[in-house]
Amino acid sequence: MEPDAPADSEVLALSSVSVIREGRYLLADVDWVVHDHERWALFGPNGSGKTTLLQVASSYVAPSRGTMRLFGHTRGQIDVRDLRENIGYAGSGPAALVRPGLPAVEIVVTGKHAAFVDSRWHQYRDGDWEKAHALLATLGAEHLAERRYATLSAGEKQRVLIARSLMTSPRLLLLDEAASGLDLGAREELIASLEDLAADEQSPAVVLVTHHVEEIPRGFDHILMLADAKVVASGPLATTLTAAALSSSFAMPLNLERKDGRYHAWHSRTV
Repeated sequence: MEPDAPADSEVLALSSVSVIREGRYLLADVDWVVHDHERWALFGPNGSGKTTLLQVASSYVAPSRGTMRLFGHTRGQIDVRDLRENIGYAGSGPAALVRPGLPAVEIVVTGKHAAFVDSRWHQYRDGDWEKAHALLATLGAEHLAERRYATLSAGEKQRVLIARSLMTSPRLLLLDEAASGLDLGAREELIASLEDLAADEQSPAVVLVTHHVEEIPRGFDHILMLADAKVVASGPLATTLTAAALSSSFAMPLNLERKDGRYHAWHSRTV
């Protein structure tokens, strides 16, 4: 979305946000605005501040300095717990709480109440179960619906957890290194699912954390690049992700190639 997007489309806005722990900056003076239906790659090397920034965006970590607006509300002037149903989150934290003996569709439907117990603990209507199946189908995982979570591969688990995070129809979906630890085949299946999600004009704004350009799906249109807790570059993906910006982020000379809508990077000394 262009800079002149209407104010009511604003999902997240950070102004000079810093997070400081024991005198150390985990984030330093970050400015960032995300609008409805934008697809962002949150990119940078390990330790650059990506996960901290995602935690700020999720409302679970408060800035030490600066201003944060979430869905038009300024943090500190509203109870952020009232806003969290508008945020979907898939990462290692929620994954650790899932009951491995539950079938995939039951894990998805319990996302409606942010619950990690089986569906007997809350009331679910037929429409809720239909939506859970539809979300699995959107992510190419409908065939897993009755499979126990413990029997799924790492990539299959990721798709189930992303479907779960969409049960409340959030305005903002946060994905923390969704492809981490996946083999090539599982990674590509997950990326294909995210490309389908990105193509859906009704899907939420998406922020995908990664440190590999190869993991950026087609259809993602913006990127925020971090290094040493600071923003290196931010803006439309096609013009912001350059070899120069990539080299600056990783502090080494890197080449960058884009082919068929996907990216590939390598150390320039190997050419």
